[in-house]
Amino acid sequence: MKAIWNGAVLAESDKTVVVDGNHYFPADAINKEYFQASETHTVCGWKGTASYYDVVAGGETNKDAAWFYPSAKTEAKEIENYVAFWKGVEVVA
Repeated sequence: MKAIWNGAVLAESDKTVVVDGNHYFPADAINKEYFQASETHTVCGWKGTASYYDVVAGGETNKDAAWFYPSAKTEAKEIENYVAFWKGVEVVA
């Protein structure tokens, strides 16, 4: 699987985990040069508190386009620190 936005390959892995229809990429599969930490956090009842990244590529910023769970709840431990995408990021095989 590949995550692509604005012509940049943000992440690539054959070891994604699909949860709630989203592909979560292992942390070592993301191209860190395109990620900037965000102050945004949200809470999922069963996964825990999510942290976000702004995605920066091609001179543009896609705010909070990636998220991860740094301390996932027990039910979601398999995706702890894995990164998922939205806001126009294409995830393709």
